[in-house]
Amino acid sequence: MSYQPPPDTGHQAPPLWVTTGVNFDGYRVVRQLGVVRGLMIRSRSVVGNLGAGLQQFVGGRQTVYMKMSDHARQEAYELMIQHAAAVGANAVLSMRYDSNELAPGVSEILAYGTAVVVVPEGQEMAPAAPPSTSA
Repeated sequence: MSYQPPPDTGHQAPPLWVTTGVNFDGYRVVRQLGVVRGLMIRSRSVVGNLGAGLQQFVGGRQTVYMKMSDHARQEAYELMIQHAAAVGANAVLSMRYDSNELAPGVSEILAYGTAVVVVPEGQEMAPAAPPSTSA
């Protein structure tokens, strides 16, 4: 499967370092700020269900549901980043996603991790700069 960029949600998340791991090589955690999360609850529309139903009838990739899931994950991720920035973090460790179906056609998507302040090894409390967002 080829790379697909995340969907544009119209929001700009603050730049923070995020990893599914427990550390960043060459950096140390100087402050743990607790769990941060972003929660999205999504429901499928009648039109979306119709389009997905037609795709199921024909078979193959379910692009309607894929796009909806990608968009919901991106929004949950951005909310988690905003929560981390609000508590003063410059990084999130052990980031994970979780999802559940709350009712038929209604899903919750949760992005969560541990908000921390990291600094380069050997440096005292001044926080490391987040990665540059310019390409």
